[in-house]
Order: sequence, then structure tokens, then C-alpha cells
Amino acid sequence: MGELRIKKEDIIRALSTVEEPDLKKDLVTLNMIKDVELGVGEVRFTVVLTTPACPLKELIRQRCEDAIHTLVDPELRIVVNMTADVTTTAFGNKTILASVKNVIAIASGKGGVGKSTVTANLAIALKNAGAQVGILDADIYGPSIPVMFGAEDLQPTVTVIDGKNMINPILQYGIKMISMGFLVPADSPMVWRGPMASQALKQLMGDVNWGELDYLLIDLPPGTGDVHLTLVQSAPVTGAVIVTTPQKVALADAKKGLQMFMQPQINVPVLGIVENMAYFTPAELPENRYYLFGKGGGKWLAEHYELPFLGEIPLVQGIREAGDEGRPAATYTDSLTALAFQKTAEALAQQVAIRNATLEKTKRVEMTV
Repeated sequence: MGELRIKKEDIIRALSTVEEPDLKKDLVTLNMIKDVELGVGEVRFTVVLTTPACPLKELIRQRCEDAIHTLVDPELRIVVNMTADVTTTAFGNKTILASVKNVIAIASGKGGVGKSTVTANLAIALKNAGAQVGILDADIYGPSIPVMFGAEDLQPTVTVIDGKNMINPILQYGIKMISMGFLVPADSPMVWRGPMASQALKQLMGDVNWGELDYLLIDLPPGTGDVHLTLVQSAPVTGAVIVTTPQKVALADAKKGLQMFMQPQINVPVLGIVENMAYFTPAELPENRYYLFGKGGGKWLAEHYELPFLGEIPLVQGIREAGDEGRPAATYTDSLTALAFQKTAEALAQQVAIRNATLEKTKRVEMTV
């Protein structure tokens, strides 16, 4: 077929045979094909992905090229531009976190499983993929995000917007973040009752000038308590991620954490399980894996509840060192750790896109507990 006789409609028809692997509909129906331009011997078009962290980017590109070569012209030169417009189920008129597309709660049943470490590094990995990302450190009593980002000495500024004082988040390594740790002296313990902690969280959500964000990761305190209920009552949460370690006691607590979100009156989708400290790998023997805390516990938990298993993060000395130095390990992009977090972040972004395409919008929880 000569290129002069090829029409835009031919290209669109060919691309309508390409299925988006996660959403199970074709790219044209999903409105993911834009700006089709025909030139001499070539066609250019844009595929708008549901997230810049799409793990199937190259597969989709290849399927587009194959469809056009098979159905239109095997000689045609194809230039595919891949961009992303992160999907959302947020209500456009909500007042709290109005400019945030996806609010993701990062939770664990018990403390000490590395939830803040996972939050910090997932945020960096999503940002590295091209997303706009923020972190709200909702662990009011033990905020650790400022330390992990080397920002504990920084203080947020305030901007007046529409007559209201709004706190500007701290920007570090491209991540917007806010934490009680920025607002209270580091040595002062938070001796607060539950209602005070809940009020503080509402202010961190409602009085912060977040700007446009694709993902806001909320680092929750361990367990299931006032702060968790306040979050689901104050903002529509896209979904929750449960962080666990492989051993039995952590899994028992992780079950409680995920069951809280699955309760009918809360009904926040669980996007998946992350297994942290899955195995130990010494830096000098990167091929060796030592399962110090047992093996496959997170994977078993995900299968048991029919939830996605988002990934396993190794126990590597560099992760701890990076956190203590105030530079999350995922910023060192070529490391074993960064790769583990990149894969986990891609799986998370994928689940957010599937959830937004297939489930109803999350409503704020109306409950009097």
C-alpha cells in the first residue's frame, strides 16, 4: 500500500486491535491514542499511558507497531511518542486534597517493618518515572520522613491563598513532603491524645499547598487507630498498600491492617502487599540470598486474600545507610535496591490504574466511631 493512500482512519483502525494489557480494552476505546500524523513513508502518534511508571510501556509500543505493520503497511516507519496522564477517581469538587489525583495510604499492622523506608523509596521511584509525587507523614507520634530525606532542619514557609494561611511543603529530591517533624522541635515527644493527633492530620491534609500531584503517599502510623479513621473520613483514599516482613508475627498484624481497610463501612481498596526485608543480600555477594525472617510470607498473604503482590524488597545494608544519611536508596538508580523499588512502584502504579478503571470512586467514610 503506497503511503499516499494511507489514511488516518487506517491507522486508528489498526490501533483499535491493540488491547491495553491491564484494562482489557483497546487503546482507541480507552482514548489513549492522540495526534496521529501521516508523513511521507511514516506515521507519528502519541500513546497516553495511565501512568508514567507503566511496566508494560515497551509491550504496548511493540503491539502498536506490529498492528500497523500487519494491517496497514509493513514498510511504514512508525514513531511512537509515549506520554502519561495519571488517572484518578477523586471527586473534582472535593475541598480537601483537591489537586491530588490519587491518595495512597501506606500502612502496616505493626511497627518496625520499614514502612517509612518503603514509602520514601516508592515516592522516589514514582518520581524517577516522571510522576508528580508527595508524601504526607501521618505518623504523628514518630515522624521519620524528615530524617530519611535529610530535611529534619528545614522548616516550611507559609503562603496566603484566598485569605487563608497555607503551609508550603518541603521539596527534597523532587518530592513534596510535610510532616509533624517539620513543625515540632525534634527533641519534643508528642504527648497527645487521639483527637489531637486526628486534628493535626486534618490540618496536614487541608492546610498544605500541595499543588498538582499524581500520587500522594500517606505514611500511616503502625496499627489501626484514630489516625487511620480520620484519614478515611477526611479524604477519598484511592487505595491502601500493606507493608509486612516475612515472619509470622508481622503477617498476623498485617492481616489486621488490611482487614481494617476491607471492612464494609470503610471499603478502601487494598492495592497490594509489599514484603520488606524479604531476604538478606551482602553487598560483596549480590547473588546470595539469606532468608533471615522466613520466606514468601508476603506472597502467601497476598494469595490468601486474593490481592496483588507488589514486590519484595531485600534487606541490604545500603538501604539502612541511605535512610540514615538522609538520601533514600532509590535515588541511587543503578543499585539492586533501586531496581527492587522501581519494579514495586511500577506494580503499584499499575494497580492504581486498574483500580481507577474498574472500581467506583472511593467515597469519604461516613461513620461515627
